[in-house]
Amino acid sequence: MKMNVMKKWVPLLMISMISIFTFSCKEEKGWEITINGKVGFPQKGQISIKELRNEGEVVADTIQLKADYTFAKKIRLTEPGYYQLNFYDKQFLTVILDHSNLEVTVDGNSPSGFFEVKGSPDQELLNKVQTLMNNVQSSPFISQLEAEFAKASQNNDQTRIKEIQSEYIKILDRGYDQVVAMINDQPPSLGLITLLQQNNLLDRDKYFDVYIKAADKFKAEWPDYKYGKDFVAYVDKMKVTAVGQVAPEIELPNPEGQVIKLSSLRGKYVLIDFWAKWCGPCRRENPNVIMAYNKFKDKGFEVFGVSLDRNKEDWVQAIAEDGLTWTQVSDLKYFESQAATDYNISAIPFSILLDKEGKIIAKNLRGAALDKKLEEVLGGI
Repeated sequence: MKMNVMKKWVPLLMISMISIFTFSCKEEKGWEITINGKVGFPQKGQISIKELRNEGEVVADTIQLKADYTFAKKIRLTEPGYYQLNFYDKQFLTVILDHSNLEVTVDGNSPSGFFEVKGSPDQELLNKVQTLMNNVQSSPFISQLEAEFAKASQNNDQTRIKEIQSEYIKILDRGYDQVVAMINDQPPSLGLITLLQQNNLLDRDKYFDVYIKAADKFKAEWPDYKYGKDFVAYVDKMKVTAVGQVAPEIELPNPEGQVIKLSSLRGKYVLIDFWAKWCGPCRRENPNVIMAYNKFKDKGFEVFGVSLDRNKEDWVQAIAEDGLTWTQVSDLKYFESQAATDYNISAIPFSILLDKEGKIIAKNLRGAALDKKLEEVLGGI
């Protein structure tokens, strides 16, 4: 309501109270930032900005370009978010908006055109991590290992190949440890969520404590923001299949239609193996699982195969082709399988090793790593 149309008899004190109340409401609704920018090569059409949300597309707002090819757009936020800048349907740029003003420079005439974003702590964090890992992967040590790996592969020197792979992992781990040190010092941000949840930069199991620490920060400092709550829920789901936890029950039919429970194998060390006929890496890993099964089955080792196939014919065919003789179950629902949902499976192959009590003791052990772990827990039996 405009002040000049208010009735004269409203007391001055009441007007002041209304003004304070209105101002407070605006403060509660969020804050305002400015995106300044420049377009190198303006095209026909318009520039627009829209928020990117999982629940659906938000109506885009247009941005007016000035005669000197610059623009300034004020954006009101109620919480941090991901936004897309669209330059004439030719160049698209995703940015994170929080409490900082941004300065954006683009060509505006090509999907691969030049762009630069300044003023975003989130983008700076992402850039620092990317630069750090690029430096690790392009180091002279890595180049030397790659040359030695090529030579060992040519000579079919499996011993040396394994040694090189181990050295390579150690170098990468040193880089990841530097990333972790950087992440642990970060306040809650969408940049941090992007690294941990969307980019899956770190091994979630190896660095699980990093996720726990981050989730605690978001609980304390972003309790009402959607992305903060989503990240906490994401970590809570990770806890379900964390090392040391009892594995969730799986109760699915085998090819003959008989429902088999995972818990029926208690008393044995069990490898839960998520796989499918259509999954090339899964099929290539099956011979390694077969060797481990044949070596340790008489010492209390069992495999519980969970297929994410869509039809029974494919599933049964792959079992026969690969010579899989252990327990197999599936509800033939692809990644919508109840087991895949309960275990938070987003990609396969994926495996979990359980002890006799059904507790998770390791994940994604493949090839020699599986054999080594089974030798450790069953070799002396």
